[in-house]
Amino acid sequence: MYKKVLLKLSGEALAGENKVGIDEKTINDICDSIKSIYDMGVEVAIVVGGGNFWRGKYGENMVRTTADYMGMLATTMNGLALQDAIEKRGIETRLQTAIEMRQIAEPFIQRKAMRHLEKGKILIFSCGTGSPFFSTDTTAALRAAEIGANAILVAKTIDGVYTADPKLDPNAKKIDHITYQEILERDLKVMDSTAISLCKDNHIPLVVFAMSDPNNIIKAVKEENIGTKVD
Repeated sequence: MYKKVLLKLSGEALAGENKVGIDEKTINDICDSIKSIYDMGVEVAIVVGGGNFWRGKYGENMVRTTADYMGMLATTMNGLALQDAIEKRGIETRLQTAIEMRQIAEPFIQRKAMRHLEKGKILIFSCGTGSPFFSTDTTAALRAAEIGANAILVAKTIDGVYTADPKLDPNAKKIDHITYQEILERDLKVMDSTAISLCKDNHIPLVVFAMSDPNNIIKAVKEENIGTKVD
């Protein structure tokens, strides 16, 4: 069983079937599973996206940096929602942001993050890396390396890595195990190439699985045969 994990949640994962905003039942189901792995003694950190509110690509006629900063603020709203839901389950959390906003969160400091985990708190990282042109995929790989995570659990809308996009190609086949190098060579859209390279360089395995069943988080932590493993 993995002892320290970083859970990568997309913003869409919090929206449920609504696709936008935050669905109360969905976030509660996710946080129930997070509590389950926490109760198993797992140290948990979370990187959350903001696509249920805003993505940089939505700002088609905007300056890229402006659109990206708006996306970072969207991840903070999701981080606050997760913090509220997790703390209602009796678990202390810390929300850390890569852009300083003292009234609602701590700035990200690696040593403080490590200390919070040691004290049994769940960490939530928002605002990406704090810089435009980087995705929350890259943030997940970076933060996982900084806190020494044993694995990154990548919760997606599909149940693993496929040879092609299964929503577009009916002949796409699911892959149970694949290496970082194969993903880069075949340009498979698991995470962006910067994130995959970071994971490869730091030897951090990925477990890619469907968020449609929040209990998959528990199965992924237990290293059960679920989704796709990348190492």
